[in-house]
Amino acid sequence: MSENNVSQENVSQAWKIVEKSRHPQRPYALDYVGEIFTNFEELKGDRSFSEDLAIIGGIAEFTHPSTGETEGVFIVANQKGRKTKEKVERNFGMARPEGYRKAMRIFDLAERFNKPLITFIDTPGAFPGIGAEERGQAVAIAESIRKMFEIKCPSVGVVIGEGGSGGALALGVTDKLLMLENSIYSVISPESCAAILWGNSGEMRKAALALKLSAQETFELGLCDAIIKEDAEGAHDCFEESAKTLKEAISKELLGLRELSHANLLEARYQKYRNIDSKNIKTKTHQA
Repeated sequence: MSENNVSQENVSQAWKIVEKSRHPQRPYALDYVGEIFTNFEELKGDRSFSEDLAIIGGIAEFTHPSTGETEGVFIVANQKGRKTKEKVERNFGMARPEGYRKAMRIFDLAERFNKPLITFIDTPGAFPGIGAEERGQAVAIAESIRKMFEIKCPSVGVVIGEGGSGGALALGVTDKLLMLENSIYSVISPESCAAILWGNSGEMRKAALALKLSAQETFELGLCDAIIKEDAEGAHDCFEESAKTLKEAISKELLGLRELSHANLLEARYQKYRNIDSKNIKTKTHQA
């Protein structure tokens, strides 16, 4: 097989994963919340401007499958809509500053009550509209990232669909980051990347390959800690089984993090993000 054919095959495979991460029937955050947790109580508003439906959050109960123990947890998640009206209401999962400020309010509550924080990431990116920029979109994202670094409670993040740009990173600085097998995680969407690099968003398939945004590639780069297996067609094709597997993975990470003191938790979090991809960087430097 020629190099060109291999390249086209790789491009096609990379784009298939992007399509699966965006599948219209793919489970969204509230689907997993309803299946994995009990007694979810949603908290709304940022106490400053308004409610942002692109981010949902609240408190719920989580029962560990292996021990049967139930504990309270706080949840923050990107939420997309199914039908046209809901898609518009939730702004296609693209949060505004008030969404991230609501998230930070819940981060504070998790720390205050010393409860684990669980985030679900599924967004093409933060909303880039004029109003969002006027209200401090970049500052809200930066403050959310900083807050996640500082909170003295264990945190587990899960990329369940699209993990795009700072809009995803604002919820992704967790002690453990999991990715569903057909999810993606990247600094930019393939379309935007293609428009910047080649001046043509139509080159999005090539950009998807170059970005190394698949769960497997993200894991190999050290950006995520574990990959959650899905059905061959995607999580939507066998939702209950996917949710069960995800629940077990979340439980495993929470039980492990429970063993760390607050000081050790913060130090481990710092070291995790300070040394991301250090192995690959050292290897490349040595080869050069």
